[in-house]
Amino acid sequence: MEFPALVYELIDLRSFSNLWYWLTLALTWSRASHWILGVPWDMVQRARRNGGDAERDFRDMLRVNLNRIDYIFGTAGHALVAIVSALLTMLAVLGFGYGIEFGQAVFLIAFPLAIVGALSVRMAGRIRRDGSEGTALHRRLARHRMTVQAIGLVSIFVTGCWGMLMNLNLAVL
Repeated sequence: MEFPALVYELIDLRSFSNLWYWLTLALTWSRASHWILGVPWDMVQRARRNGGDAERDFRDMLRVNLNRIDYIFGTAGHALVAIVSALLTMLAVLGFGYGIEFGQAVFLIAFPLAIVGALSVRMAGRIRRDGSEGTALHRRLARHRMTVQAIGLVSIFVTGCWGMLMNLNLAVL
């Protein structure tokens, strides 16, 4: 067997019929809903329940991540938006315009993640601007997590429906 054929067998670009794609999709949304603004959700819960050192650790980690988000978006925000927009457009055109399944698959993961990223930058700015603390901060992060989970749920549903449609079309052809 030649090398290109071997690589193609190992990395099957028919994403919607590949188990690895679905595992990646599930892992992506699991991680996205666990790490809220760079802070693990269990740390938020522990801080809410126990207070004290757990709350101080949570606030320190959140402060560090808010500063990182603010710095990155403040220095490279416009370039980042342009690059992400260009990549998403390229994936959409390749995937849905030219019918390349791999482009569709990556777009169906990346587009909702881009929305989550924009909402996270917005939430980070709100927290820094309003100076939320204590219960109000925990409630705000819980609402943001619920939003991320809702986007993930819709994303998985749409991706599942599109993947079934693609697999049914392949079976018919």
